[in-house]
Amino acid sequence: MDGMMETTKRAPMYLEDFTVGMVFAGGARQVTTEEIKAFARDYDPQPFHTDEAAARDTFFEGLAASGWHTAAITMRLLTEFGPSVVGGLIGGAGDIAWPQPTRPGDILRIESEVMEVKPSRSRPERGMVVLRTETRNQRDEVLQIFTAKIVVPRRTA
Repeated sequence: MDGMMETTKRAPMYLEDFTVGMVFAGGARQVTTEEIKAFARDYDPQPFHTDEAAARDTFFEGLAASGWHTAAITMRLLTEFGPSVVGGLIGGAGDIAWPQPTRPGDILRIESEVMEVKPSRSRPERGMVVLRTETRNQRDEVLQIFTAKIVVPRRTA
């Protein structure tokens, strides 16, 4: 992909450093049965996340990670392989979809693309970057689509 960045050691970026079409990608985070169950016990205790036998007779037809677990892993991957933003990745809004479940053994990676760069009219010291991130598994299946508006400081107001 043009504009792809895969290094995790980048200088923090200001709004002026972003361009539409810029891509960030990386990751190889394996999801285990044990962590799926542990996350679910703490945050989303439903049978299709906590018990293989019970999960077989559900919509998922087997153990599946909570969507929120996939989102948390995605956030971790974004901090490692996504854009390095001055002041950190601060979300202003977002839209999330889970077209397929994350399963035990899946190896997750992200592909993020800058969709929009917009200076703020009311806050000249910052702007918004719209970042569309797909979380994919080892078979290149899209498990999550997260479109976020990220607050990014400007180099000059």
